[in-house]
Amino acid sequence: MRSNPMKPGEAKKAYATLQSNGTVNLDLLSEHIRKHGSVYSEGTILGVLKDMVVCAREALLEGNYVELGSLGKLKVTLASDGAKSLEEFTEANIKSLNVNFELGKGLQWDITKDVDFEFTISRRAQAAAKKAAKAGETSADWTEESEDEEP
Repeated sequence: MRSNPMKPGEAKKAYATLQSNGTVNLDLLSEHIRKHGSVYSEGTILGVLKDMVVCAREALLEGNYVELGSLGKLKVTLASDGAKSLEEFTEANIKSLNVNFELGKGLQWDITKDVDFEFTISRRAQAAAKKAAKAGETSADWTEESEDEEP
């Protein structure tokens, strides 16, 4: 149950929340690619992916977009404050530079057709249940976060 931050006075409501099963980093991604029948070793694939990161950074710094095929496109965007004239505009007007990712066709699909939704207890409730089980207790209270709780 959560309150709506846009309407804090309203009663709390039940909202869906995604729970991650973990992170697939470059090492795991390299291993996964190799297991799909790649003729290249996991180390070679990892090296290529790491070099791609370095080269993508260089390309972005040179003012280019980085097209990654059906994966998507990386591009630098900026935000700035306006100045009354070109003469008054300086680097100080630039507030932020960001790298944005635009999904490619390979990642644009109706994901709801490939996902099974199921009710799962929250990570807080899981941590409380685990702690209670370790202590030999038959019930758990997860109404308040504890200091040793996993995020």
